[in-house]
Amino acid sequence: MAAPDQNPPINFGDNEKMVWKLTLPEGHSSPCIWGDNIFLTGFDLQEKKLEMFCIERKKGKIKWVKDITVDNFEKVHPVSNPASATPATDGERIYFYFSSYGLLCLDFDGELIWELEIPVPRSRHGMGTSPIVSGDLVILNCLGHQNDPRILAINKFNGSIAWKYTMPFDQNYRGDSYTTPVVFKNQVIIYASRDVSGYDLKTGERIWSFPIGITDAVGTPVLGDGILYTTTHSTYGNPEMRDQFPPFTELLKKYDSNNDNKLDKLEVKDYIFLVYPEKPDVSEEMSLAQGITMFDTDKDEMMDAAEWQEMFQYFESFTQKVGVRAIKLDENNNISLTNMLWVNTELPPHIPSPLCYRERIYTIRDGGLFSCLDAGTGEVYYRERLGTRGSYFASPIEAGGRIYVASRNGVITVLEAGDKFKILGENSLKELITATPAVVDNKLYIRTDKGLYVFGKKKFI
Repeated sequence: MAAPDQNPPINFGDNEKMVWKLTLPEGHSSPCIWGDNIFLTGFDLQEKKLEMFCIERKKGKIKWVKDITVDNFEKVHPVSNPASATPATDGERIYFYFSSYGLLCLDFDGELIWELEIPVPRSRHGMGTSPIVSGDLVILNCLGHQNDPRILAINKFNGSIAWKYTMPFDQNYRGDSYTTPVVFKNQVIIYASRDVSGYDLKTGERIWSFPIGITDAVGTPVLGDGILYTTTHSTYGNPEMRDQFPPFTELLKKYDSNNDNKLDKLEVKDYIFLVYPEKPDVSEEMSLAQGITMFDTDKDEMMDAAEWQEMFQYFESFTQKVGVRAIKLDENNNISLTNMLWVNTELPPHIPSPLCYRERIYTIRDGGLFSCLDAGTGEVYYRERLGTRGSYFASPIEAGGRIYVASRNGVITVLEAGDKFKILGENSLKELITATPAVVDNKLYIRTDKGLYVFGKKKFI
């Protein structure tokens, strides 16, 4: 959320309320703003460079740019890129994390203070976490490193490791955790696949764990009045994904060419479905032939009615693991299943974090499905479609009693906060938006795939 007195514009665009625009290399990091400085990252694919920028906030000029060269970039999902992590700052130093290199600490003049190289992770989609600063520590979630899942607490002054928590070996650990750490009093809280857990801020000891079940662990939880709100999502638990499959008898009529009441890979090679049908603009495609491989229990390289049913039972097992959850925190670390205040399993978001504002929880789901829930009970006040469908990666933000929601295809919808669904404005930048916007000095800072926009009144203070 923005500071309470902020009042950014509702309507804006290329010819309306634009203070300045700066062209930048591509990157997914959100603006990190301190005083007259904006810190961002980018990358150069051809030169294999990772770039760190400091931009003069009032004039929109680059103060300095630093880069490092790597042998290879981390393998990431096609939608992601090697410059995804948002920088963190304590007002004296800036901490940049690149999963293809490690953690770097620079001063406000761009001089390197220290660096901590970290082995390039092996992960499902590339790391999406960002570092945070708490006291004298920089906390980094590396639980998504399938080759070495751990959490690091780094001394912010010299880059030494203050403590490290290593995930105990478990051959079933899928290694999903793209979330950024959250600090609550004396603990670091991290949402990872299968659970949300708290770790002692001073020692790294795992002090509580709240089981959820295997999920994608993407959206970072948020805090509100001693309550942790998480949004858990699973591809298999997504009803929109399952809706792409007709009854098995219908498939047999269309694809069972030899009338053996089974489907082989050749027969269904042209049956394509979307892994994320609610965001077709970025979704991976899969063939049903791959599903036959996954659920071929009798190993005959075909699928019969029983295996088809088994596949759907497997999907169904994920439905209760998804949802928006409210977990009551305890500063004495007495967390158990009884701490769950409520859960709403209806159509939770995938990547964007929830927004907690004035006892309401706001979420945005791919397809432009915007929801408002009661923070105390989970009751749905409304769930409505925005005018812009497609995918959403940026988290909703609040400023001036309004909610700003940015779609990947570049439309920023402004809504009135409250129990009634009311759109105040829609603004299209016609560029891709993955990063969450920021608000400072009554101005809206929006990172796109082409650069950085600033909208508001011309006068800076």
